[in-house]
Amino acid sequence: MTENQQKPYQRAMVVVAHADDAEFSCSGTVAKWCKEGVAVTYVLVTDGSKGTSDRGLSSPQLAQIRRQEQINAGNILGLKEVVFLDYPDAYLQPTLEVRRDIAREIRRHRPDILITTNPTRSLTGTGYIGHPDHFAAGEAALSAAFPAARDFLTFPELFLDEGLEPHNVREVLIIGHDNPDKWFDISETIDTAIQSLLAHESQLGQEAADRTRQWRAEAGKKHGVTYAEEFKHFILS
Repeated sequence: MTENQQKPYQRAMVVVAHADDAEFSCSGTVAKWCKEGVAVTYVLVTDGSKGTSDRGLSSPQLAQIRRQEQINAGNILGLKEVVFLDYPDAYLQPTLEVRRDIAREIRRHRPDILITTNPTRSLTGTGYIGHPDHFAAGEAALSAAFPAARDFLTFPELFLDEGLEPHNVREVLIIGHDNPDKWFDISETIDTAIQSLLAHESQLGQEAADRTRQWRAEAGKKHGVTYAEEFKHFILS
């Protein structure tokens, strides 16, 4: 392990497609980091404007509701900032434009560690086949972390026009990987994580919160703690 890898994290970033994605998957870890003084930024790639069965809501109305719910959840967790890129929900693709916009936020906030979704569809379960926006957000985020944010000749306008220096992300954590190899004890922050999840009132209720708590308990049992969150990790620098 290099000297750089041994330094404690000071800044973290979570890049996901939708409001509530992070609360479902990594909010216990995020709450733990925030409690420890790590500055955590969320980057929400889409506007969340499609996820409802309420025909009385328009896409702009739903987008505004979900934006506020994510801000409320972020306040519960203690986030430094929530960035909304506002790409249309349900239509996300890992384009160069999305990669550039995420690379911009990486250069601006300079995270030591970045969490994002699995860019590969996993069909090992029986109840969930995955959302295409999750795969697209994960692919774009990984491509932004390496090499786009690192190389000043990639998207040179970020440096020449906006003054954003290149940045090396030290580590990446992948949500929802079939073979996780890094975990965090979130026993002290599980209640905060659940509270942040319930802030997404338009999407979720107590059943989802109970299910999430159960998943974290199952992960914790594997590692000898009460609650845990698991990731696949990659060291980039």
